[in-house]
Amino acid sequence: MSLHYPHAYPPAAGERIEVAPGVYWLRMPLPFQLNHINLWLLRDGDGWTIVDTGFPDDGVRETWTQIIDQLDGPVKRLIVTHFHPDHLGLAAWLMEKTGALLSMTAGEFLTAHVVWNEVGGHGARFMVEQFRQHGLDAEHLAKFEKRGSGYRKAVPALPEYYHRLKAGDVAAVDGKKWQILIGHGHAPEHMALYCAELGVLISGDMLLPKISTNISVFAATPNDNALGWFLDSLDDLAREMPAETLVLPSHGLPFVGVQPRVAALHAHHEERLLALEEACEIAPQSAAELLDVLFQRALDTHQTMFAMGEAIAHLNFLEQTGRLSRNTDAHGVIRYTRRTACAVH
Repeated sequence: MSLHYPHAYPPAAGERIEVAPGVYWLRMPLPFQLNHINLWLLRDGDGWTIVDTGFPDDGVRETWTQIIDQLDGPVKRLIVTHFHPDHLGLAAWLMEKTGALLSMTAGEFLTAHVVWNEVGGHGARFMVEQFRQHGLDAEHLAKFEKRGSGYRKAVPALPEYYHRLKAGDVAAVDGKKWQILIGHGHAPEHMALYCAELGVLISGDMLLPKISTNISVFAATPNDNALGWFLDSLDDLAREMPAETLVLPSHGLPFVGVQPRVAALHAHHEERLLALEEACEIAPQSAAELLDVLFQRALDTHQTMFAMGEAIAHLNFLEQTGRLSRNTDAHGVIRYTRRTACAVH
């Protein structure tokens, strides 16, 4: 079964498209290869609720100002799905501008603060050491050391208070119930919102129509099975969502087809896992040595950061499911080898 896209084209800058009763689609630019983010504006009684903020850029601020000035009521609430800069980056500015209260999960709010302040195992120096252990060359490591905290540059200010939302909570918006669903793997406590009455899922980055969201392992939690958590979270969505659910993703076009998309993502990641297994059968491999297997294209410094995190996530999955063995060589580099049938028994 293929996906169905009810809207062939995204909204222009400053435009709103109503995709369900009281649910409006906005699109803002991003300064990356992934060049846009979808944001959502929900009618909320005599006012409005915003879901996600966009990247902190002067052009995005101008567009938000234009949109807010056109609204027929106040912005009451700001809901942020997770801590990444394109989702949280303008939260403090929007709160100050509108007086709206921020709602997030605790995992995302607190992670934003530790990443911004580079404490608790988060930050450039910890990432550099993690990548060194996984075989990244000195030239790339030096670039990351010089680059420092990309997060602090991308998020100029963080909110200091918020309303906490948890798994199973219900956010009431305009008299409609939005169930809070938590997914793992892409971010520590990523929030999606599902309204059964409208048949709409605001999926954030957990479920995208064309690409697989980045799944990385933090230096602070080096043995996480982030990919396993992500796939389990997708399976939860596939079980809970009716087939006709309209998915509102953070990137790409709104679509119908949760179950076939989840199946396609499982197949995509299994293909990658098999390729890594085969490469590790030839000789022990580090995560850095396997980047070409996973991505098969030139990567800039920014892309290499995500690629290393993704490679480690896939290798942790394979090691923890018994498909690869892990050893540290004489130089302190972690390498992986495919387990033979004899080794398994």
